[in-house]
Amino acid sequence: MNDLSFTVPLWVWAAVTVGIGVMLAVDLIAHRDNHVIGFREAAIWSSVWIAIGLGFGVVLLLWQGADVSSTYYAGYLIEKALSIDNVFVFALVFSFFAVPDAYQHKVLFWGVIGALAFRLVFIFIGAELLQVFFWTAYLFGAFLIWTGWKMAFSNDEEVHPDRNPVVRLVKRIIPTDPKFHDANFFIRMNGKKVATLLFVVLVAIEATDLIFAVDSVAAVLAITTNTFLVWTANAFAVLGLRSLYFCLAGLLRRFQYLHYGLAVLLAFAGIKLILSETPVGKLPIPLTLGVIAGTIAVSITWSLIATRNPPAKADNQPTGTEARTTCDSDKTGHAPHASATTRGTHGKKPS
Repeated sequence: MNDLSFTVPLWVWAAVTVGIGVMLAVDLIAHRDNHVIGFREAAIWSSVWIAIGLGFGVVLLLWQGADVSSTYYAGYLIEKALSIDNVFVFALVFSFFAVPDAYQHKVLFWGVIGALAFRLVFIFIGAELLQVFFWTAYLFGAFLIWTGWKMAFSNDEEVHPDRNPVVRLVKRIIPTDPKFHDANFFIRMNGKKVATLLFVVLVAIEATDLIFAVDSVAAVLAITTNTFLVWTANAFAVLGLRSLYFCLAGLLRRFQYLHYGLAVLLAFAGIKLILSETPVGKLPIPLTLGVIAGTIAVSITWSLIATRNPPAKADNQPTGTEARTTCDSDKTGHAPHASATTRGTHGKKPS
């Protein structure tokens, strides 16, 4: 597979990785008191993370030129778009376990660390497979197309985070108290260390992100197999995931058609990856950027227009889950208490 090739000194890898670690530390220190994060604060932090991600592309432009920079932006943009789908699932998991708003940041922070670790492993494994075995491009491409199809057409299945096999395994191995104890993952009860319900929630989030990590890394590998670009595109996109969640959680109901756009992007990435091992070769990066940006813009605009004037209820009164969603969103601006279906998960099941 032909791809961008440029030398990245070990010190650059180390500097970028240390920089990511420092940014995570800043994020943790800034929210160490577990306060409820409002929309304004989340929007400010989201702007900071997005500015850093976009700024890194400028650094690449000055260092390695336009081709490398545009390739990074294509990977960053598709990963950022897919991270919005993570938000839907996180909202569902938090709703299912009724996680208090003040504890959600801590879960998301450690969830981001786990997400970065998963992606780093998958990047090196996936890139090596694509470089050594050409047929893995067809395998990954077919997987992305299948994932896109599932995302588009399998959005009515029920989701039960507590039935996730990883969650059930943890409960079986580690003594667990089925309650929250402030923001603690572990407590001592009768002299024994016991996991709290918040730790179970963290496991559910990590297990869910393991699924996201596979298809999101594969999607970026469809753009480039340069491990440095894939890693930085994933890392800078995932860094802002926590803030993005608190920014968008109250607006999730407005993005009801976004999953179609994400499905198109995954299918496009799969087709692009397959074509890279045919006489057609890799599609031009400007075309890739155009398809990604256009698809995201159309699906978000379509969603916002379609939900601008929601139909009135016959009795003009919200009921059940809708009443809780409206109330919770209005009061906190955070995750609505959604029903336990994959509406919003778009075919990605935590269980």
